[in-house]
Amino acid sequence: MNKITLTADGSNTLYNEAIGEHYHSKHGALQESKHVFIEAGLKHTAALFPDQEISVLEVGFGTGLNFLLTAAWGAEQQVPTMYTALEAFPLPIEELGSTGYQNYVPAEIWEGLVNNYGKALQQTVNIAPQQQLRIMHTYLHRYETNMQVDLLYYDAFSVQHQPEMWTDEIIAHTCKFLKPGGIFVTYAITGKLKRALKAAGFTIEKLPGAPGKREMLRARKTEQWKKEN
Repeated sequence: MNKITLTADGSNTLYNEAIGEHYHSKHGALQESKHVFIEAGLKHTAALFPDQEISVLEVGFGTGLNFLLTAAWGAEQQVPTMYTALEAFPLPIEELGSTGYQNYVPAEIWEGLVNNYGKALQQTVNIAPQQQLRIMHTYLHRYETNMQVDLLYYDAFSVQHQPEMWTDEIIAHTCKFLKPGGIFVTYAITGKLKRALKAAGFTIEKLPGAPGKREMLRARKTEQWKKEN
């Protein structure tokens, strides 16, 4: 079992001993997820592509918090979402339940995840009306698909603890899965990451970070990328 840790905003995270890092910021797990992925990612993308299903790819399903908040927002706003997550080491459902994240989303969303978690590792499932989930039990570098998404959550462990997830090659590989005009968001921002995204045909924005971080990154794949590739 990963160790439960209380974070500064009163929400829990888990400490992954194998990696040597928490799944979320100790300054606030819930705040970080909402700030980076829902506010800067999902809401921004929904405004860019109104009145349509939003397809999301998450690198690192982890505790499921980003998915739960995405599905809850989609259900509340009546925005259909198709959520695909890549997770090489899925946590047992008991560990997801130990986080207390059921307190932050409607019961329908939480129960939909708990009841369908095993199935989601095998196929696309409906968690709630118009809220779909598929968890791909694979490594990012092995993942291939012809499908492209509107929004990409890059929520890997930090470069200090998982440097292989932040190389130029793996960022370029990941960017293939975004549509031209699609949005890439992550809690991190480094010169190396910005250069890798620019090389992949993205425009870069620096945004205020979640508590404990000065800045975060949001990027958009340019329409010119479609013409040149």
